[in-house]
Amino acid sequence: MTATDPALTALAQGWCALSLLHGRIEAHIERALQARHDLSVREYSLLDVLSRQHDGDGGHLQMKQVADAVVLSQSATTRLVTRLEDRGLLTRYLCPTDRRGIYTNVTEAGLKLLDEARPTNDSALREALDAAAENAELAPLVRVVESLNVESLNMPA
Repeated sequence: MTATDPALTALAQGWCALSLLHGRIEAHIERALQARHDLSVREYSLLDVLSRQHDGDGGHLQMKQVADAVVLSQSATTRLVTRLEDRGLLTRYLCPTDRRGIYTNVTEAGLKLLDEARPTNDSALREALDAAAENAELAPLVRVVESLNVESLNMPA
């Protein structure tokens, strides 16, 4: 393929549209979460991912799994965990079977904030998707997002 290849151009245009949709959605949700709950999208995502952990075999996520789930580097994820821990929303403790492992749990305050923020996140997502659906280039992507079966995706619990 060359830079002028129509298939490459279509692929690049599709990627730009997907990136634009993601950026608009994330910015809209960010504004809503910040205004109502003093949370960033990443903080909300981290609380959400960690709240779905459970005790027992395979119940806790390793930091790399958490980083992958919130789409951050491991070092950025560690800094994010520290910020939320400083706010009393998370706690960390050593893994009882592997002293090198560190688990992170959402505190009661973190769960309460997450429960309060979830409707804000959901309504902001709906608003952003509805607005994007009015754009002819983004509407097909919105339809795909709305039709996704998330249970079939390989996402951490």
